[in-house]
Amino acid sequence: MHHPGPPRFLATGETTELAPRDPDPNGSYAWRVVDAPPDSEATVGTGPVTEFTPDAPGRYRVGLTAPDGEHLLTIRAFPSSYEGVDVEGGSGTAIRDRTAGDAPEDYAEPRGDAGVGRPRVRLDASVEHAGDGEADGGVADSETGADDPEIVVRATPRPNPDSALDASDLRVTFVVDDRDVASAVAEGRTNPRDALRTSDDGRELRIPATAVADRLRVHGVAVAAEPGQEPRVSVADAVAVERDGDGAGRGDGRVGGPSRSAFETVRLNDPPTWTNDATVYEVYVRTFADEAEGETFASITEQIPAIADLGVDTLWLTPVLQHDGKPHGYNITDFFDVAEDLGDRDDYEALVETAHDHGMRVLFDFVANHTARDHEWFADAYQNPNSPYRDRYEWQESGEPGTYFDWELIANLNHANLDVRRFLLDVIDEWAPLVDGFRCDMAWAVPDSFWRELRDRVKDIDREFLLMDETIPYIPGFHEGMFDVHFDATLYFQLRQIGRGVDPAASLLDAIDQRAEIGFPDHAEFLQYIENHDETRYRVECGDAAAAAAGAATVTLPGVPMIYAGQEIGQRGRRDAIAWEHAREGVRDRYKRLIAVREDHSALGPEGDLDRVAYHVASGDLSERPIVASGDVHPDDVVAFRRSDDEESLVVVLNFAPEQASVSVGVDHADRNLVTDESCVVVDGEGTERIRVDDVAVVRETGR
Repeated sequence: MHHPGPPRFLATGETTELAPRDPDPNGSYAWRVVDAPPDSEATVGTGPVTEFTPDAPGRYRVGLTAPDGEHLLTIRAFPSSYEGVDVEGGSGTAIRDRTAGDAPEDYAEPRGDAGVGRPRVRLDASVEHAGDGEADGGVADSETGADDPEIVVRATPRPNPDSALDASDLRVTFVVDDRDVASAVAEGRTNPRDALRTSDDGRELRIPATAVADRLRVHGVAVAAEPGQEPRVSVADAVAVERDGDGAGRGDGRVGGPSRSAFETVRLNDPPTWTNDATVYEVYVRTFADEAEGETFASITEQIPAIADLGVDTLWLTPVLQHDGKPHGYNITDFFDVAEDLGDRDDYEALVETAHDHGMRVLFDFVANHTARDHEWFADAYQNPNSPYRDRYEWQESGEPGTYFDWELIANLNHANLDVRRFLLDVIDEWAPLVDGFRCDMAWAVPDSFWRELRDRVKDIDREFLLMDETIPYIPGFHEGMFDVHFDATLYFQLRQIGRGVDPAASLLDAIDQRAEIGFPDHAEFLQYIENHDETRYRVECGDAAAAAAGAATVTLPGVPMIYAGQEIGQRGRRDAIAWEHAREGVRDRYKRLIAVREDHSALGPEGDLDRVAYHVASGDLSERPIVASGDVHPDDVVAFRRSDDEESLVVVLNFAPEQASVSVGVDHADRNLVTDESCVVVDGEGTERIRVDDVAVVRETGR
C-alpha cells in the first residue's frame, strides 16, 4: 500500500518528509491536512513527496490520496523542545540542505539541559484474559469471546540520566498505527481507537483483541517537563501484535494451538537478537587479497575459514557493485550487477554461501545517497535540461550536481522523485534476499521517510535483518523505526584522544554515558571501532600499546565490536594491500582471546550493565602527564569498570600506556585474567591486592 508509514512525533517547527510508499512513478498522489489544532495554519505541499511542519502543539491528521485509495497519517506535535538547536528539517531533511563541504551536524536535543533532558521509553505488549487478569508472555485469543482477551501495551518511561525528574514525573503519549486502524475498519471490526482504554497513570493501553485485524501496532513517547518549561520528548518506541489464524508458532512470543487464533508480540525497534553477541569484520574488498582481475570474490572466499577462526561472525564487505574505477567502490554505475573486477554474480553468491556455512552473516554496503557521475542517468542529464533523468538528481545554481565535501565524482540523488524511490526500492529487493543486513552509507544524507520504508520492507520479510547506519555524529531519532545499530563515532574519537594522551582513559566511560544522555533508548546498539577504511590506522597515530587497549575497549564495552581487516595483524596502511606475510601473530592471538572471552561471558555484551568502580594506579613521581607516556604509568592512562548481568559480574581494567600497570580496584575479585588465563594479582608492600595489566585484564568480581 502507498500509506506513508508510522505516526510521527515532532516538536513544533520541526519538519518531516512525507512520501507515498512503494510508489508508482506514473501514479497520482495528493496530500491535504484533514485535521489540526484550532490555532494551526500548517499546510502541505503539492508534490507526491512533500514536507509538513506543525506550527502548534496537538494532534494532526494528514491525508494522502493515492492510486490504492485514501490514507490518513497521525502526527503528534509537542511544544518546541529544541531551543538553541536548528531542527528545521529534522534528521532527514535539514541535514541534506547543508552546503557542499559542510560536515554533518548533531541535530540531537541538548543533553540534560535545564535539569530535564530528553527521556527514554520502552513499550511491551501482552494479552490478558478476562476473569483471571493474567497476561500471556505472547498472546493467545479465541474468537469465541469465551475469555474476552485484551491486547495490553505497557510503557516504561525513564528520565534522562542527568535529569532532576523522577520516572513518576513523566507522561506517556500512545498512538495506534493508522494503517492498522484502517485494516480493522475495512474488516468490519471495531475501530481500535474507539475501543481502547488508558490507565489512570497513562502508562497502560488496553484494546479488545476483537478490534485487531492481522496486526496492531502501537507507538509511544515519554514526555518530560517541569512547570513553565517546554517538554522534552523521547525517541518513540513501538510494539506490534500479529495475528496468526492457524496458531502455528513462529517465535518465542507466540502461543496457541491449531484450533485457536493466536498473536505474536514483537518489539519493533529492537535490533536482531543475533547482534547481542555479534562481532563485525570489515573487508575493504579490493586490497584484502592478492588476486588477479575478477578473482577477488574467490580470494575472499578462500580466507573465510581464517576469518571465522578469529571468532568474528559478521562480515561487512565494502561495495561490490559496478563502479567508476575508484577502488573504494562507493561511486556506483550499475546498482544491479557486481563489479567485473571482483568477479561475477555466481562468485559473490558463493562467497555469501561460504560465509553462512562457517556461521557468519554478511552485510551489504548499501549506497542510497548518490550515483557515480559515470552512471547512465547522470551522463544523459548533465547539462541537458530536457533529459528524462534530469529531475532524478539535485542541482546547484551553477548547473553542477548537488554533492557533499566537494566530492567531484558523485551526484546526489533527488529523493523527492518517485522514479528514484522506485529504483532504490528495487535495489533493496535485488540484494536483501541474499544477505543478512545492510550497512547504510551516508545515512545522514538520505531522508528518514526512505529509511522508515526500507525498515518495514525488509523486516516484514525477515525480522532478523540488520540495518546499520553510518551517521556521524549519531542521531537518536535514527533509532525511531529506522536503524538497529549505529556507528559510535563519539567513542571512536574519544579513544583517539586517549591514545594521543589528550584525555584521560576514564573519559571513554563518558562517551558511553552520552548515548543515554542525548536520548538513545536502552535497546539501541552501537558499532564500536578504532579504525575503518576512512580512518588512519590507530597504531600509526597512537602507538601499539594504546592500540591494544583501545581494541580491547571495543570488545569489553557495551556495543558491537568491529575489526577492520588487517587490524588483527598490526597492519599500518589504511587501504593498502594487507601484508599477510608480515602478520604479527601476537596481535591476532590477543584479538582471538578477547573475542572468545566476550562470547563466553554475556556480561560483556550489549545488554550487560556498565558501572564505574573505584580504582587506584600505583605510580611514581608523575606530577604531569606527558603526551607520549614513558617510564611509570600515569593514572590517566588506566581505567577500570564493571560489566555485569544476571549470571556474573566482571571487572575490566584497560591500560593505554606502554608499561605494565599495577591497579587496585574497590571490589573483591578473583586473581585470574580471563583474557590471558593467567594469574594477574600481586600484593604490594602494604598488603593491597593489585591487578597487573599490560593492555587489558578481565577478572571475575567475587562476593556479589
